[in-house]
Order: sequence, then C-alpha cells, then structure tokens
Amino acid sequence: MLYLHVDSGLDSWRKAFHQQQPDLQVVVAGDDFDPAAVRWVAAWNPPEALFAGFPNLEGIFALGAGVDAFVRRDDLPADIPLIRLLDAGMAQQMVEYILWALLTVQRDFDVYARQQQQGIWQEQMARSMGEMRLGILGLGALGQKVAQQLAGLGYKVAGWKRSPLILEGVQVLTGDQGFDDLLKQSDVLISLLPNTTQTRGVLNRSTLGRLPQGAVLVNVARGVQVVDEDLLQLLDEGHLRLAVLDVFHQEPLVQGHPFWRHPRVVMTPHMAAATLPEPAVEQVLGNLQRLASGQEPLGLVRADSGY
Repeated sequence: MLYLHVDSGLDSWRKAFHQQQPDLQVVVAGDDFDPAAVRWVAAWNPPEALFAGFPNLEGIFALGAGVDAFVRRDDLPADIPLIRLLDAGMAQQMVEYILWALLTVQRDFDVYARQQQQGIWQEQMARSMGEMRLGILGLGALGQKVAQQLAGLGYKVAGWKRSPLILEGVQVLTGDQGFDDLLKQSDVLISLLPNTTQTRGVLNRSTLGRLPQGAVLVNVARGVQVVDEDLLQLLDEGHLRLAVLDVFHQEPLVQGHPFWRHPRVVMTPHMAAATLPEPAVEQVLGNLQRLASGQEPLGLVRADSGY
C-alpha cells in the first residue's frame, strides 16, 4: 500500500497510479485504511509528523527534485530510503523558463520595458546566442539536461559541479578554483544547486560581485541560496543588470519585500518547473520494482550530501 500526499492535482496523481499500476493500492487522507499496511509514501510538502503515523514504512518518494522538506525531520528514520525524482518532465520546463530569461537579456527586452515606461524610442544592439556566456551552478541530472540543451541552441555553456564530469558541449569546472572561474566568465549565472548547508547563502556579495559588470542572476534553485540584501545592493549599484527569481526565502514572498517593486528584478511564483504526474509516477513505480528486486533505486538521497 502506498500513501499519497500532494498539494494539488490529487485526482490526476491517483489516475496516473491507477493507469500505470492498477494492482497497487494508493490511499490518501480521508480514506479508510490501516496505517500499518502502508509500506511507501509518495509526497510533496509533507506536513509535520506525517511519516510517524506509518510504523512499517519501507521507502519515501519525494515528488520533486528538491528534498529539503524531507531531510532533518524527527519523523523520518535514517534507515528508510528517501528517493527523489530525477526529471519527471521538469528539465524541458526548466529549459523553457531559462531560455525566456536569456532571451530577455540577449534581446534587451528588459531595457525595452523600461524605455516604454519612460517614453523612450531607442533600438539596442542585438547579440547572438554565441556571444552569451552562461554559467550553471549545479550539474545534477536536471542541470546536465538543461546545460546540454542550451549548448545545443548555440550558447556558450559552462557548469560547476563538486565532482568531475564529462558533458558534451559543456565546459565543466570543479573545486574552489573552478567555482571562481565560472563566476568570472558568466554573463548569466543560473543556479540549479541543491539546498544544503553548503549552498545556503552562497549567492552573496562576495560571489555575485565576482560576476562581470552587467551580469544577470537567474535563480531557479532555492531562495535561501541568495542573500537578498547583497543582491539588492549589487543591483542598485549597477554591477548586476537584472535578477530573475523564481524562488525566495519565504513563499509566498511577503508583501513589502523590495523585490516586489524593484525595477531590475523579475519575479515568478516558484513555477519554473512543475512535476508532471505521469512521468513522476513512472519513476516511482520503476523504483518500486528496483527495491523489490534488491537493486538500489535511482535518485536515492545520500545522507552525507543531503541530495
């Protein structure tokens, strides 16, 4: 028996499970079932103490790429596997979102929007994709797909990863020196980093200040990676041209936060890449088969890294 918890689209999720694995009993809050019969939980944004109600759990499936809502919980025993999604339709959505941000800068649509407000008619000098240097922080399964698709479009793409990796069409940098080199050569810095103790606050005055004059930040990872005050200062000083932000320290973003009305901040409500039920359920079921056969599931979260 699998217990399902999602914030929205419950009917779509149950339908996907039923269509792909009719024999699997999927239950949700409000159903009549024995909690002791639940072997797995598939969830997103699990409420406090959710897992404590199931005494015979064998695995937890996080219905997203991020697992910060699952780690460091009192109700989740360390010996129960935590498994995250590796894509589930998110990569293509992420490419589309980032491409929108890139084209905004490449074709100066942010400048034209300000000019419209000011009543200015003035054409800007257009740039080609090959002139844009992109730096991607985080080359996990999602980051690799994003990097290669953008490189395939003609952008100059480099990425940073903790461990070495060969990725066709993408310059991969590692270590502290590689991190510094990536910052210095990125016209657009894109964060796809996981949320860990090491990445919180990593986008601060010191790091963002190493970007070239007029660079752009695109954060589609987690809001806690950005020191808001430092970012605002660099925007106000003109060192950074624009910040495209899909994630924030507190969501929804509190009214009155400077990001709401800042002329060089573009905000979206954490929608860059949504989990799609059909491919997500396919991954969950595939990992259930792997667990049943004694194999390691794909997307297993490591306790030492937190992702």
